[in-house]
Amino acid sequence: MNLINSTDDPINASTLVRNSTHFSASASDMIIALFLFMSFIIGTITNGLYLWVLKFKMKKTVNTLLFFHLILSYFISILIIPFLAISYLQDHYWIFGTALCKVFNSTLSLGMFASVFFLSAISLDRYLLTLHPVWSQQHRTPRWASNIVLGIWISATALSSPYLVFRETHHDSKGKVTCRNNYAVSTNWENEKMKTLRQWIHATCFISRLLLGFLLPFFIILFCYQRVASKMKERSLFKSRKPFKVMMTAIISFFVCWMPYHVHQGLILTQNQSFLLELSLILTVMTSSFNSVFSPTLYLFVGENFKKIFKKSILALFESTFTDDSSAERMQNLNSEVEI
Repeated sequence: MNLINSTDDPINASTLVRNSTHFSASASDMIIALFLFMSFIIGTITNGLYLWVLKFKMKKTVNTLLFFHLILSYFISILIIPFLAISYLQDHYWIFGTALCKVFNSTLSLGMFASVFFLSAISLDRYLLTLHPVWSQQHRTPRWASNIVLGIWISATALSSPYLVFRETHHDSKGKVTCRNNYAVSTNWENEKMKTLRQWIHATCFISRLLLGFLLPFFIILFCYQRVASKMKERSLFKSRKPFKVMMTAIISFFVCWMPYHVHQGLILTQNQSFLLELSLILTVMTSSFNSVFSPTLYLFVGENFKKIFKKSILALFESTFTDDSSAERMQNLNSEVEI
């Protein structure tokens, strides 16, 4: 969810300039800011609860480990949302300084790459479990999953780290401060040679994000779930159409949630200044926020055990909060060993 990159947008750069105490956000920016604030509130509560249940109320398994880190990647992105919302309310005037400009953007990129990689890992895990059960029984352990998790975080960090270099605050000729990418790492923004270099590096980054952050994970997810569905149908393991619907929902939600973001980034690269750019930005904010806030509900609540433990854990939490005594037996049951 690399929403902060939208400040590379030529439309944003040409908006009416004001000083830090005077700003006038457009109607679209107001809508985006409101949506971001709502996503932050809902996402922090729901994802926080999911992390708590997965970490403290469920047995450490391959499933729980992968889902925990998937939601953690969403949670990290959600924590940055209020700062983006404030920037949109100020018509993209950046008040948080260069250091946070770099950190926030690279963190959002980290969350984006980590989330799509974990979704790919979960689909691959389902593939191995269904089509290679003997291998899975011998090698599919929490320690194996921990190595996968570590590899994903290292890969996501490596792919997002360039933005610690590229991202910086920029003062335009009228004094407006924005947080944007300087792909040429040069203070000379008007030099034609630097503009050309900046465009080439920008294109390289865009293609890398598109391939590694969307196309490759999407095809991995599509391939794995297609093979799993075929094998389950072949073995007559489908007692109902629910598993198939869940797989299709996962594929479609991934495509719908991430496609607007990459379309928007492509429009920025081509310096498109049409209404389509502003519309794609709004769609990107909505779908990316939906992905971070509601996707965990989609993926987790298809598991009956998680729903059961989640409901019991929340009920126990409220009971322990509003009553003077608690049942040790109930808490012991909540900590019983179950899987998603």
